[in-house]
Amino acid sequence: MKEKIRSRIGLIIAIFIITPAGFFTKFYHGPGQNWIANSFSGVLYEIFWILLIKLLFPKFENFKISSGIFIVTAMLEFLQLYHHPFLEFIRQNFIGRTLIGNSFSWTDFPYYIAGCTIGYILLQKLHPSSLRKT
Repeated sequence: MKEKIRSRIGLIIAIFIITPAGFFTKFYHGPGQNWIANSFSGVLYEIFWILLIKLLFPKFENFKISSGIFIVTAMLEFLQLYHHPFLEFIRQNFIGRTLIGNSFSWTDFPYYIAGCTIGYILLQKLHPSSLRKT
């Protein structure tokens, strides 16, 4: 029981760190600001969703969460090629653009892979009980 509580607290702390860091990438002005806002932020985006899903569904396996987040993010990336009026309505504000994006780029995929890999490693450190079948 202590391990479960410790794991959940670790997830909450990690989310409280990664969330402002992710938003910071969108407002950063300085060297490399375009890369930080449009590429590196994808790493933090993936990590955030992996941590949040694990917090909400602690019994889900770490690898399935990480790979599932990558698949969903890849689908969202391809969805950026489609400009349906409803999607354009969502993209009109900062949160909408942050959540579903507004332009497709193949170069985003390595950052998604890096984020999912780092997220998976974090889950293994924060929630090692997922390694055992109970």
